[in-house]
Amino acid sequence: MATQFDPANAQNLMEIEKQFAVKAVEQAQTYWNLLEKVEPKDLKLTKYDDEIFDHLMKTFPELATEPYEKLTKIDEDWMKSNDGKKRWREFIESYKEKVKDYNFGSLIRTDARDEYGESNTIFVTRIQFYAFEIARNRLGLNEKAHEIAVEEAIKEKAKKEKEARAAAKKKGSKS
Repeated sequence: MATQFDPANAQNLMEIEKQFAVKAVEQAQTYWNLLEKVEPKDLKLTKYDDEIFDHLMKTFPELATEPYEKLTKIDEDWMKSNDGKKRWREFIESYKEKVKDYNFGSLIRTDARDEYGESNTIFVTRIQFYAFEIARNRLGLNEKAHEIAVEEAIKEKAKKEKEARAAAKKKGSKS
């Protein structure tokens, strides 16, 4: 007879944690690649984008206040405060039946004007990631990130072309 799973007493298995971390990093890389290729205002992340955006703005009116500083730069302490935890928990759980992996861990940039990096990244749930990034995209707060991603792609392409020319030149001189 199987026993009931109790998440409060579950062990943190290192291999499972690594798999979650790998998945979160892959999602972050995919999102950054999207920011490079698509104008943020044209980016659609889920079929519920409109609903998520409206729900976020109604539930967290402090995020809806121009110049949108709390959306541009995420205040982790605010999110983790007792009031923040309660409000976010209710927001997150409302997507349990709608958004796949709604509570799966995701990496988000704390400052929308910069790229992913150790000092600019925190761990949030997937629905929090969607909520912030949908709002950032719609309100034009990811424009700087888009520009950075495009510039990085151009530099990377030039670097690869230079390496390919050097390799071809080296191969040609051996003949």
